[in-house]
Order: sequence, then C-alpha cells, then structure tokens
Amino acid sequence: MSDRRQRAFLEGTIIPGMRRLREHPWQTAALAGLGGALTIALLATLTMSGGYALLIPPFGASCVLVFALPASPLAQPRNVIGGHLVTATAGLLACAAFGPGIAAASLGVGLGISAMVLTRTVHPPAGANPLVVLTWLATPSFLVMPVLVGSAAIVACAVLYHRVVTGLNYPAKP
Repeated sequence: MSDRRQRAFLEGTIIPGMRRLREHPWQTAALAGLGGALTIALLATLTMSGGYALLIPPFGASCVLVFALPASPLAQPRNVIGGHLVTATAGLLACAAFGPGIAAASLGVGLGISAMVLTRTVHPPAGANPLVVLTWLATPSFLVMPVLVGSAAIVACAVLYHRVVTGLNYPAKP
C-alpha cells in the first residue's frame, strides 16, 4: 500500500469511521460491542420468549457493520435490509430450482451477490442468507420473518443507539 493510500485509509477517507477508530479504539470498540450485544439480545429474546423467529447468524455480522462502522456504505439501511431480502430471495429461488445441495448453495450465493450489486444493496453479511435458506429448508415466509423484520429491527436499534449513546450519524448523511 502506498504511503498516500495508507494515510488516506488511516484518516478515514477510504473507510469512513477509521479515523475515530484509530483515535479512540477502546471507546469505539466498547460502544460497538455494546450496541451489537443489545441488538442480538433483543432479537434472541423475541425469538425465544415471544415466539418470533428473528435470529439468524448473518445478523451478528450485520451488527458489526452498523455498530462499528455506521458511516460505511455497506452499513446503510438500504444495504442492510435490501441486501438481506435480495440474497434470501436468491437462496429461495436456487433451492426451488435445484433442491437442497451444492448447486443450490453455490448458485444461491452467486445469484445473491450479483443481485446485490445490480440493486446497489451490497451488504456482505447477507451473502450467507442463501446458505441459511438451504440449511433450514426455508419457505417464502422466511423473507418476512426473520429477514425483513429482523433486518429492520437491526436498523431501528442502530438508529436509536447511535442517536442516544454514540452521537454518531446513522444512517450516514450523503
């Protein structure tokens, strides 16, 4: 990495939020971890006691982005919710077309990536959704619960948490 590129990286012009992370690593880490923990606790509580299936593994990775790097384009609400919906749909389509197996897994992930790029909703944690669809043998209702409701809950928690606790702008202002 060139000196100029490394300086831009550290100053936060390449990855928004890196400057704050570099200047206050312990505070940033603690606040990001707390936000993620509270959000997953809420989703887990609603899943276990409320009877709502709202907890899937990719949501843990989504919390990393919305709480640790809230200014990242990959962490914006459009990307979080849209990315999860697009890839879950890709997984459902691949599973319906090929049945559970290697073809559905690989094509679901590939189709999901392509669809996120085309819809400008790239959210890396959502890339795991086709695998969750395949593993759970999910039905189309999976798109609403947990995908839509769960990803919207993550975004709502992040908006509230950043507004009240961190003081950071989320969603990021263009």
